[in-house]
Amino acid sequence: MKAKISALMDGELDTQELREPLDALGQDGEARDSWRTYHLISDALRGGALLAADCVPRVAQRLAQEPALVGPLPGAVRPPERARWFVPSALAASVAAVAFVGWVALAPQQRPGPAPAQIADAQPPKEPARLPVTSATQDYLIAHQVFSPRNSLQGMAPYVRSVSDQAVARKKP
Repeated sequence: MKAKISALMDGELDTQELREPLDALGQDGEARDSWRTYHLISDALRGGALLAADCVPRVAQRLAQEPALVGPLPGAVRPPERARWFVPSALAASVAAVAFVGWVALAPQQRPGPAPAQIADAQPPKEPARLPVTSATQDYLIAHQVFSPRNSLQGMAPYVRSVSDQAVARKKP
């Protein structure tokens, strides 16, 4: 049994092998003495602080002298007055928040726009002027697009402009 207690102390036992030495420690005084002796040897080898031999009985005696604290059961105490209003207040605040979000999200949106008379007089928008891009400029831009702030976009998005400019350049006669 001493070998199993030593293995238990060293953490070398499987979960299936734990029952026997633990039962022996709970019932057999000789097994408990072996447990204490092995711990004393371990503490001596590691240079740990030693406890007095009568430490366990003294702690048990001090615990017996402590007064028992008796209090009401947790469910038997009536909650304070503010706790009774907490749940209804939280429920009312939640309903108000949901109503506000629904009102903002589902309300008809009226955006200011041009008056009907202005729409009739409006001219079609002009195409913006394009600056000519030489192939040397295009090569420079492609080579240095790694340093562009557009690279925070992921995937193919940084290359869209380069490709579309090349497609526009091919279409022109």
